[in-house]
Amino acid sequence: MEIFIDADACPVKEETFRVAERYGMAVHLVANGPLRVPPGGLVRLVVVSDGFDAADNWIADHCGPGDIAITADIQLAKRCLDKGAKVLGSNGRPFTPANIGGALASRALMQDLRDMGVVPGGNAPMSKQDKSRFLQELDKMANEVKRGR
Repeated sequence: MEIFIDADACPVKEETFRVAERYGMAVHLVANGPLRVPPGGLVRLVVVSDGFDAADNWIADHCGPGDIAITADIQLAKRCLDKGAKVLGSNGRPFTPANIGGALASRALMQDLRDMGVVPGGNAPMSKQDKSRFLQELDKMANEVKRGR
């Protein structure tokens, strides 16, 4: 029962640390470079090479049933779901087997539109509602994991 964070651009690391501490869950903060790790021993920094998808590959190789992955990367979300992990987007929206196909299709469509110059790239800034939804969903997932569901 561990939490894996795709950490390089994750805006909800501190929120994740608080929930993990509440449930006594270990956290793997996976990044391409050094990041601040809170004291206490529950959070482990994993620095991977700066190779393409190195952090994603490490997370996908190490997560499994009973774990939670935090990522905005839809392709990584799919890989973690395939391994049996629960997956939460950094905006607080859970990825599930029922919605991952639609998320992948939307991602591909948006990439095509960006490539054609129809829409600009980048994500919307994180709102207070997003952080609140994230905390609520992560708490719900952690509770489910602890109860074995």
